[in-house]
Amino acid sequence: MAKPEEAKTTSPAKNASIPPYMKAVSGSLGGIVEASCLQPIDVIKTRLQLDRGGAYKGIVHCGSTVARTEGVRALWKGLTPFATHLTLKYALRMGSNAVFQSAFKDSETGKLSNRGRLLSGFGAGVLEALAIVTPFEVVKIRLQQQKGLSTDLLKYKGPIHCARTIIREEGVLGLWAGAAPTVMRNGTNQAAMFTAKNAFDVVLWHKHEGDGKVLQPWQSMISGFLAGTAGPICTGPFDVVKTRLMAQSRDGAGGLKYRGMVHAIRTIYAEEGLLALWKGLLPRLMRIPPGQAIMWAVADQVIGLYEKRYLLDSPI
Repeated sequence: MAKPEEAKTTSPAKNASIPPYMKAVSGSLGGIVEASCLQPIDVIKTRLQLDRGGAYKGIVHCGSTVARTEGVRALWKGLTPFATHLTLKYALRMGSNAVFQSAFKDSETGKLSNRGRLLSGFGAGVLEALAIVTPFEVVKIRLQQQKGLSTDLLKYKGPIHCARTIIREEGVLGLWAGAAPTVMRNGTNQAAMFTAKNAFDVVLWHKHEGDGKVLQPWQSMISGFLAGTAGPICTGPFDVVKTRLMAQSRDGAGGLKYRGMVHAIRTIYAEEGLLALWKGLLPRLMRIPPGQAIMWAVADQVIGLYEKRYLLDSPI
């Protein structure tokens, strides 16, 4: 009777789960690294999505034009709200997804179905969109659409001044412009991303949560990159509409060009054609999959070390 008991104490706790707070910590650390590396691509994406007159001929031309006319620092415009928003977003996303997954697990087996994983990801995406993503992206986009570096000539002097100006001129709800397409974009993205990341980890590396196996950073990057590819293609129209709604100011006498998500989609399609709904797709593909690769490389190391230290029955 002693041998089975001894065998039990030397095997990994394969059904153990990571506490939500550890998921939140791992995501926030990954977000800091991702923001620092990929901010220029996000600036270029925003400029391309707001370009109605064809001023930019593509990604390289947009980036070089911004650097030449506004200085290289302009490619990091909006970095403070972007980094802060990514850090908080990933903390909330990873933590809330872990909570939702615990709620959707089978009470008898402790296993999570693919349906439960999809719903957990969608719920985490909706929560992050409403609580964090929308107000931070409104501020970020307003800062990014301004041309030039002289603060005297800019309407918004910085993130805090921008937020205060929006609240004063447009009300508190001005910070939640474009909330509907943001909810749709983030909910769909996270449902696909969490499900795909888990599937790639299992298929490619035979990694299961709680098994104590720590993936190499390059393995996490491959899984994260692949998982982050499908979302931008599926949610391109929501992202373009979100950017247009967030960028328009409500202080003009002429009124709003776009009155909501559906109206914006119809207007863009009528005036600019179907492909305009996927403007900025290439820079999104240049930013989101690499961003997920960077974030998961950091997050998986933190989570993996926690698994190895605390979720193994045997002492290390």
